[in-house]
Amino acid sequence: MYFFDFFAYIIYQILQLYKYAVIIYVILSMLVSFNVINYNNKLVSIIMDCLYKLTEPLLKRIRKFLPNFGAIDLSPVLLIILIEALQFVMTKYGL
Repeated sequence: MYFFDFFAYIIYQILQLYKYAVIIYVILSMLVSFNVINYNNKLVSIIMDCLYKLTEPLLKRIRKFLPNFGAIDLSPVLLIILIEALQFVMTKYGL
């Protein structure tokens, strides 16, 4: 029983970190698009590439189902809502 609780806790924390990665990716991409930070900076480039590789596979799948809203991308919002719902189910039902 303790192993299952530990495993569920690890999954919960991984989901939490992934949610933070999505939020940071959205904020950094907005800063790059508004030219607040420069993508030519080596550190920004490394961080953005890492976050892109982490978040884009799930965001791409969500974008397939969402209608096109032009310049507005709602896939990160939907992904965060899905992560929150999964975390709620994990805590509510003791998974």
